[in-house]
Amino acid sequence: MSVLRPFKASDMFKFNNVNLDIWTETYNIGFYLHYLSRWPDLCCVQEAPSGRMMGYVIGKAEGQAAEWHGHVTAITVAPEYRRLSLARKMMSLLELVSDETYRGYFVDLYVRCNNLIAIEMYEGMGYSVYRRVREYYGNLGVGKGGRDEEDAFDMRKPLSRDSARRSVRSNGRDIIVSAHDVS
Repeated sequence: MSVLRPFKASDMFKFNNVNLDIWTETYNIGFYLHYLSRWPDLCCVQEAPSGRMMGYVIGKAEGQAAEWHGHVTAITVAPEYRRLSLARKMMSLLELVSDETYRGYFVDLYVRCNNLIAIEMYEGMGYSVYRRVREYYGNLGVGKGGRDEEDAFDMRKPLSRDSARRSVRSNGRDIIVSAHDVS
């Protein structure tokens, strides 16, 4: 039985099996330490009985007024542990803390537009596309369909405080903004 527990600084010495994946953004040590010191309740690890890291999520609370929200900075599961609902468990915890502790209006995340498996997973968790962010991950050139493959979808899930569901758009895939327009 695996355990969902708080992310510790020492976990950075154990997450290579998780981070060595083409879809996972890897950050510098200072970045992780900043998150762990500022938003420790939005950072957790799924750990196997052997002590091997299975996955992790790091998040933060940000925004102002009706844009106050939880943000998923990174969520990843090691390839050998995928399809076990680990991401869903970690996301549920981040959503709960964003809702009950930080009183956010929604939780958002950015995902590469060509990461169809992740997009489908997030949609299954209740997220929807709020907008497309051009060149969010940089510019590697135009891919299939004439779109830059390094664009991101800003996906959002409303929380209990967003009773009017202002964080949801039915036409979010058609709303295109520049990476410079998002914080």
